[in-house]
Amino acid sequence: MSIISIANHKGGVGKTTTAVNLAAGLARSGNRTLVLDLDPQANASFSLGLKKQEKTIYNVLGFDEDVRKVVHQGETLDIIPASIHLAAFEKNNEVGKEFILMEAMQEISDEYDFIIIDCPPSLGALTISALTASDYAIIALQPEYLALQGMTEFIKILRTVKTRMNQKLELLGMVITQFDGRKVLHRDIVEHARQTYGEMIFDAKIRNNVALAEAQSMGQDVFSYDKNCNGAKDYQLLTDEVVARTHELVTQ
Repeated sequence: MSIISIANHKGGVGKTTTAVNLAAGLARSGNRTLVLDLDPQANASFSLGLKKQEKTIYNVLGFDEDVRKVVHQGETLDIIPASIHLAAFEKNNEVGKEFILMEAMQEISDEYDFIIIDCPPSLGALTISALTASDYAIIALQPEYLALQGMTEFIKILRTVKTRMNQKLELLGMVITQFDGRKVLHRDIVEHARQTYGEMIFDAKIRNNVALAEAQSMGQDVFSYDKNCNGAKDYQLLTDEVVARTHELVTQ
């Protein structure tokens, strides 16, 4: 079983789109898959057709509910929804709160092949909790120079969490999102990213594709919405790479 956090401290970079569609791709490949929505905006929950829920991951973090009781079972993949109340977790001064999620995930680790966590766009307690509970992190990266420069700070946080809180945490890779191959700037940034981070950059690039936004608005993953669109093709390639990389690391 692998727990993977989809993260970036910058908003609007395609984290939720990647979390939802990577999870869907993994499920389509025959893996028992769970999406954990850890963003107070609950966009992953809405993207998979879940409206406002009474019981969410917030109840688990507050020790009010067993984690199994907040799992919503879907036709192809399961989801633990988020709520706006998660924002209160950031202000909670409870000692060791960053380990609560890890303990909850351990309770259901045998029930899934992959757990995909959609992190909020911050470096606060929720993201630290996700990284502490995860085996791997995937960074969603826009093809912009400022986004690339911001990776230094984020990778520093990953290393700190690995050193102090979760020694098994590894950076699985960075996925380029919102890519437009017609733009010289985008091609240049991808090349610069490969020169800087080498094999950490996934070969799969997620192209700009209106079907990705349309699928979310319909409460569907992109494969269910239009399995032949560029978005579905790109996320299938990413899925294949993620499966290959996790398998390689597990068998090392």
